[in-house]
Amino acid sequence: MAHTKLYIPGPIEVSAKTFAAMTHPMIGHRSKDFQALYGRIMPMLQSIFGTTQPVFMSTSSAWGVMEGCVRNLVAKKVLNCCCGAFSDKWYDVSLACGKQAEALKVEWGQPITAKAVDAALSKGGFDAVTLAHSETSTGVLNPLKEIAAVVKKYPDVLLITDTVSSFSTVPIPFDELNLDVMLLGTQKALALPPGMALFAASNRAFERAATIKDRGYYFDFIEFRKNAENHMTPSTPVIPLIYALESKLNEIFAEGLEARFARHARLNGMVHAWVHKRGFDFLPPEGYRSKGLTCVKNNRGIDVAAMVSLLKKDHSIAIDGGYGKLKGQTFRISNMGDETEASMQVVIDALDDVAEKMGF
Repeated sequence: MAHTKLYIPGPIEVSAKTFAAMTHPMIGHRSKDFQALYGRIMPMLQSIFGTTQPVFMSTSSAWGVMEGCVRNLVAKKVLNCCCGAFSDKWYDVSLACGKQAEALKVEWGQPITAKAVDAALSKGGFDAVTLAHSETSTGVLNPLKEIAAVVKKYPDVLLITDTVSSFSTVPIPFDELNLDVMLLGTQKALALPPGMALFAASNRAFERAATIKDRGYYFDFIEFRKNAENHMTPSTPVIPLIYALESKLNEIFAEGLEARFARHARLNGMVHAWVHKRGFDFLPPEGYRSKGLTCVKNNRGIDVAAMVSLLKKDHSIAIDGGYGKLKGQTFRISNMGDETEASMQVVIDALDDVAEKMGF
């Protein structure tokens, strides 16, 4: 089959090796074979998460766990940090779950600052904060360490962190940062197909969840913990993706975590060098840019849709032409997952060819 290689910010390219792992024979999800599979995966997940807490596998997108966080952990009021399409949506989800919520909003492309979070929390009344570490729609990498330090000043406030496009591109030590929930989907930096979310929760989060009467069942944190004690999941897991996850984790540890972080930084730097060479700018400011993708500001006023179309037609490469209200005003290029210097050079050469054809 003809294939357009994905340099969009998710889902990203999935390797033949990962697809092959998904063809393992099926096993019963209440069997000892499944317990053994989960048991092999758990220590590797804990190592990447930087936690001694169990790491859970949810057969859902990350949004399922995001909604679950709101259902499980918000008793009073949640502060939703909004700096792009996905973090903005968390505010809508909070309201849809019937929770009291307040949006801390900044312009798309700008980061959420620790100072702004502190100012909002100082008003009182909150018991949770939601934060997108890497806001995929804008390429902003929010200062998680500084924000976590601020939230720690407020003992009753839990910090819920979406690491969907930052997980495994930069270190995010769950225990060290005192996070209360850290979650992600499999289709971005882990380079797996969509359909599964991973998350860890703190003891404080479990204590809060135990007091919430209407937290539901499918995303009930207490049910996840109870089942994980026996290396099980509360409901039917997506077993082929779990085999793929095991394969991917083995690859990650063969490469080494520090080497993986360094590789993402190098590849991100290659894209940044192209941006400078072609006279473009970045949407996020210096110091607040994601390492797994680049959001390029269309300050040159090119026809982004035409560029995206030519890349696909002439080079079988897909990049993103801007998300939501940023469509045409930005474009995004991913360097997440299994990409290498050689594979990123392919997309850069293709971008140069299209730039010459379009005259920019």
